[in-house]
Amino acid sequence: MFVCKHCAGHFEAEAVIDANGNEFCCNGCKNVYAYLKSQGLSEFYSKLKKGEQNLAKPSSKHFDKQSASSMFSKLLRRDENSPFICELEVLISGIHCPACIWLNEKALSNLEGVLELNISATTSKARVLFDERKTALEEILNLIIAIGYDPKPFNAIKSAKNSLSREYYARLIVALACSMNIMWVAIAVYSGYFEGLSLGAKKILHFAEFVLASPPVFYTASVFYRSALSSLKLRQINMDVNVSLGILSVYFYSVYAMLSGSEQVYFDSACMLVTFIFTGKFLQTKATQKAAQELENISSLFVEQVMSVKNLGNSRIPSISEFKPCDVSEVKSGDFVLLRSGERAMIDGVVLSGEASVDNSSINGESVPVGISKDDALLSGALCAEGSVIYKATSSFQGSFLNKLSKLLSNASFARAQIEELANKISSHFGWAILGLCVASFVFWSVANISAWSGANAFGVAISVLVIACPCALSLATPIATLVAMGTATKRSIVFKDAKVLETLAKCDIIAFDKTGTLSKANLKVLKGQRFLPFDDEALLALASASTHPISKAVASYILKNALSPFRLGALENIQNIAGKGITATYKGVKIAGGSAAFIESMAFIESKAFVKSLGASLADDTQGGSEYYFMYDNKLVARFFLDDELREGAKASIKELKKMGLKVLMLSGDKQIVASKVASELGIDKSHGELNPEQKALLIKELQKSANVVMVGDGINDILALKSANVGIAMGSGASVSVGVSDVVLLRDELSDLVFALRLAKKTFKVIKENLFISLVYNALSIPLAMAGFIIPLFAAISMSFSSLLVVLNSLRLKGQL
Repeated sequence: MFVCKHCAGHFEAEAVIDANGNEFCCNGCKNVYAYLKSQGLSEFYSKLKKGEQNLAKPSSKHFDKQSASSMFSKLLRRDENSPFICELEVLISGIHCPACIWLNEKALSNLEGVLELNISATTSKARVLFDERKTALEEILNLIIAIGYDPKPFNAIKSAKNSLSREYYARLIVALACSMNIMWVAIAVYSGYFEGLSLGAKKILHFAEFVLASPPVFYTASVFYRSALSSLKLRQINMDVNVSLGILSVYFYSVYAMLSGSEQVYFDSACMLVTFIFTGKFLQTKATQKAAQELENISSLFVEQVMSVKNLGNSRIPSISEFKPCDVSEVKSGDFVLLRSGERAMIDGVVLSGEASVDNSSINGESVPVGISKDDALLSGALCAEGSVIYKATSSFQGSFLNKLSKLLSNASFARAQIEELANKISSHFGWAILGLCVASFVFWSVANISAWSGANAFGVAISVLVIACPCALSLATPIATLVAMGTATKRSIVFKDAKVLETLAKCDIIAFDKTGTLSKANLKVLKGQRFLPFDDEALLALASASTHPISKAVASYILKNALSPFRLGALENIQNIAGKGITATYKGVKIAGGSAAFIESMAFIESKAFVKSLGASLADDTQGGSEYYFMYDNKLVARFFLDDELREGAKASIKELKKMGLKVLMLSGDKQIVASKVASELGIDKSHGELNPEQKALLIKELQKSANVVMVGDGINDILALKSANVGIAMGSGASVSVGVSDVVLLRDELSDLVFALRLAKKTFKVIKENLFISLVYNALSIPLAMAGFIIPLFAAISMSFSSLLVVLNSLRLKGQL
């Protein structure tokens, strides 16, 4: 019988021997061992307990460029600003302990081109950010195989979860069946103390208890042992170490007592101990999976193919017969996409022809279908309920709203709140303290000169201390609350980037709003237009259509509505979109520009400035109480437009609720101060700042952060810097896709009442976390002294420990219905 040097598996076949005489069960293990040695990763074996590695056999897979691309390319996300920077989500099969995570992190981090790496211990999911100019996808996959693991597409996680659920059901059924039967035997044994029972009969009953207790102890409870071993290998004490020691101590002491002929055994206690503790773990796991499922529903919306036609540069709209199935990752901005009844849009775009009714309930929770037709925007994730449309893609799949939303949800499991890290740190130190108290209790009751207590009783006291003080409730206090909260928010169509955001949002003091598209509906209308000089209307329409800003859209609609004849737009050249200010371009060889008063005045055109002066006043001082748009044609100011917007329904009520919560409310706007002040006064906002460009908004946010935690709420491209600068950035779902991508929270329904809900949820979650910590600490403060005093037997200790954990879970579940 040989033992493999790598996987520690026993085998009888002829060994594979390396140059140093090490024996392996196969070439795969030999190659992995040699690779780890050559890369200086031999420390991995010291983190594993010899003979108990239980490592999987190395996979014989090998990926080339084609096979890697066909299997994993759909899971790659590319940075639109840096297309060579890729993000890969992959399931690493074979990970079973912290040592495995350590090895994968070390090996992948040493690979040139890997910029960032996270591995989730609960799901074995890895997120790898890498530069494909320095390392290829297949190199990453083959490296994972080289160190003895198997990379799989992350969509395999669903089957893994189903497998875990089936396994836990089986373990629970075994524990329950054995517990019910062992209690009948235990009743017979205990009744024998009063009615008389022969020694032979007692031995038979003890043996029956031994048989019934063994499956739960060695099968059901094995999940605790694996976790405990992994913790001990890293020289740490987690809650499963205490559980495992308690179960095994009771069981093996009972085996000794049975073999030595003692009348007192604890097989029933060991069995019930496993049953109650595992039942608590099972219920915790189910609650966690149910909450986590809310965060994964978005990924189920993805489809692999759409009907598309490449944009060949002409203005002709393709016929339906020209559309062919195309991989969604191959569609680029500007391509044509056909959306038919029953299909889901995977890419954002603008409708060119056709009419349809789309269902957005899976994204924003709105159950009523919305009609779309020519020139309407179409967001990815929408389901076509009726009709069909041809639309032009305004982004690739990687840059789509649906993909960015999925990315936010996907990354939520990697970051932990600061209070959770603190609780875990307390828990790790707590384990050592409990072991010390356990030993002290055993020694005290063993040597104490009290006739009512024997060595067996001392053993029972020690086991009770060990079990009752397991820090399960302390470890669950934060993660279960944050997971339930994030799932609850997702049901309300509110997406949190990660758990840290909940904690930060709960501590915020100031909330700053953008105006257009956030407090207002961004449904601007031109009230009045003035022409100073004749110009080509087609030029203005082309320029306004090139921007996604609400003011530009309103001007474009106004020009179209008042057109005397159809337009045939020429292509714009040299387009420069200055966020929050304006846009410049060349149209048929003529330089044109459009935007705010300050932007136009800043243009270095002598003719324009002279014309401004001829108006008798600065443009910035000429107000009509609303927003304005100025248009320059061939270096001359030729027109201006006055616009007004409608405030969002419920905006005033939402501001009032936020102020009741003790928040200071501000408004940061690019509009003129007189307009900003008017809106702020109408809504009851404490203070407004107008005429701010994106950089000035960000600087103001940073200034406020010197004395307070600041939340920024915005929707457009001009809000990106402010959103990123704030402690928490909150984006309206209908805003620019890029602003959604950089935000910490996304309000998919565009309702300010959801903002109030998100803040209440964050504060309530933080309160529940503190309640959970209080429950767990008070429980231990009361129960440990009672156990050390000998008032609690091991069985009641197990029930009490499970009850405290379930109490924490139930308290966290209150977040679902009390907001």
